[in-house]
Formats: sequence, structure tokens, C-alpha cells
Amino acid sequence: MVTDQDLIIIVGSKNSSNSNRLVEIAKKMGVEAYLVDNPNSFDANILLGKMRIGLSAGASAPEAQVQLVIDYIRQFSDIQLTEIDGIEENITFKLPVF
Repeated sequence: MVTDQDLIIIVGSKNSSNSNRLVEIAKKMGVEAYLVDNPNSFDANILLGKMRIGLSAGASAPEAQVQLVIDYIRQFSDIQLTEIDGIEENITFKLPVF
């Protein structure tokens, strides 16, 4: 669960509304969250003192980018990966009426 994490990292592009929404949800739930495009786009100091780091990705983020971020985090800590279920949102967008 999101609130069980000390930090949430979302892999995705800054212009991705989906990725930005994931960060927004985590922050709304009171969890520190960052959007990163790749391992070079964030300061490793955000990992300091964090025991449980949640990692997710926007819909268009390539799996290879996610793996690069995981490998980057592994440089600083011996990590154990655990998959957890996310929050399912049921948002519908109505078509405009002309």
C-alpha cells in the first residue's frame, strides 16, 4: 500500500499526465514522491533514511527505464523487490457535447 512506503518514485516523463497523476496520488496520501525520467534525473540523497521505497511507472514508461532506476538504487542499498497491488482508480471522462 502507498502509505506503507517512506518514499515513492514514479518512473515517467514530466509531460506524462499519467505519471504526474501517480505522483499526485502519493503526495495526497502523505507520502514523499518524485517523478524521475531516468536514474540521472534525481539526487540519490532522497534515498537516505528510507527503508521502504515504492517504485511505479507511468503507462508509457519503458520497462528498461524502470530497470535502470532499480539498478541505480541498488548501488546505494541492498534491496529486496516485492510486488504489491496498486490503487485502482475508476475515472471516466465524458465526451464533450457539441
